[in-house]
Amino acid sequence: MPPKTDRKDKKEVEAVVLDFLQWGYAEDKRPLNQREPIILAIGTDQFKLLELIAKKDRAINLHDKVYIGDGERKVVERVKRRLSYDELTPTAKGEVEQVVDEIVAETEARFVEFYNTSVPVSLKMHMLNLLPGFGKKTLSDTLAERQKKPFESFADIKARVKTLQKPERFIRERILLELENPDEKYHLFTSK
Repeated sequence: MPPKTDRKDKKEVEAVVLDFLQWGYAEDKRPLNQREPIILAIGTDQFKLLELIAKKDRAINLHDKVYIGDGERKVVERVKRRLSYDELTPTAKGEVEQVVDEIVAETEARFVEFYNTSVPVSLKMHMLNLLPGFGKKTLSDTLAERQKKPFESFADIKARVKTLQKPERFIRERILLELENPDEKYHLFTSK
């Protein structure tokens, strides 16, 4: 599974709320009744950071999942734009790690598949080495175990690779690294 290059054009369908600004940004000087309610969110597929315009008078909480795909949307009026990590509010930045953990846990099979199908990206580097803290011994043990039989779950990885006791943490750390550093050469889980 080489790094995705076609993700940039793919739309997110669902996002998780990181922050809700009922009256918009504080620096907006327009009267309150002219401001748009803003949701800062992260996509559940490509982890795109998004600014969404909420429909008025909707109850919105942190960590709510909102539909942003084509067709009828109950909570979101429109997707306004993509954001960089630096554009997030302090509240949104404080929620990113936990929300990424939740998304990884809910879509575990996708990331177990990454452990099963990742390939070298160069003669000296494997995709697994791009996971922060993933060293040579862990790489060697992981490749040996997956050759015997594909991994079935994070629990299966933990049981079979003694040097890899928190496989989901490695995924989370890579996602956060990619979000915080958009100029990162390889994007395994996010789109540039």
